[in-house]
Amino acid sequence: MARAQREPMPGLYPVTFGEIELLRDLDRQDGWVLSKDGVPQSYVDLQDPTYLDFEYVRLMADVIDLIPDGPLSCVHVGGGACTIPRYVSTTRPGSRHIVIEPDGLLVNLIREQLDLRSVPRLKVMVLDGREGVARVWDSSADLVVLDAFAGATMPVELATAEYMSDLARVLRPAGTLLVNLADGKGLAFARRLVATVRETFGDVALLAEPGVLRGRRFGNLIVAATRSGLPVDLLTRRAAGGLTQARCLHGDELTRFVAGSPPIRDGEPVSAPVPPPAVFG
Repeated sequence: MARAQREPMPGLYPVTFGEIELLRDLDRQDGWVLSKDGVPQSYVDLQDPTYLDFEYVRLMADVIDLIPDGPLSCVHVGGGACTIPRYVSTTRPGSRHIVIEPDGLLVNLIREQLDLRSVPRLKVMVLDGREGVARVWDSSADLVVLDAFAGATMPVELATAEYMSDLARVLRPAGTLLVNLADGKGLAFARRLVATVRETFGDVALLAEPGVLRGRRFGNLIVAATRSGLPVDLLTRRAAGGLTQARCLHGDELTRFVAGSPPIRDGEPVSAPVPPPAVFG
């Protein structure tokens, strides 16, 4: 007999690294938002995993949808409510997932409240991003998604050249890397992170809403990278045609964006940007 999933309960929940708030989406019966310190972390629709509420997640899905058809072997650094694993499992049945998430109490919360057990072939490793990836086999993943935040900032130790090299080790030769980062005025961190990814991967693109790319407002940017070639024309059209009307920087445009910014190395005193308070109200 199938196990009945209990109705999620909105409220505040203690987790290993602080406190999580679970909020119901009043506009969608089965939509739920995971928030930490007032910062929305994840959105899931329990009945329709293909509904992606956050703009940057839709951009990541645009990249994933252009990977050749068939099940994917995926590694996700940063768990949250596992929005992308749910999406991929729905759009590509038979896909496998390793989710690396250091907050064990958060994982338990998502299992119990947001029905994580419903996602087939998903394994969670309760480890930090570097230790977790170090345990993944060489050339075992078609897709690696790096979407790890401590509050509203990306851990710098997951943005270094040494870590990108380890992510490349995990990917198959035609595999795809997706990185979610956040930045604001000047985009200094984004420029350095793109330079870091370009040092390891042969083909890199950057996707974001035009106002974010111009540094006019703080927001998310998506880095897509492979060693075998991105479908840039298709990706550019998909990004521009979506609700975000995002831009895709590639080739010479991306070289100008980086503008000689150096890659990030282990041990460097680099700080990830912190959003201004007004960003999240």
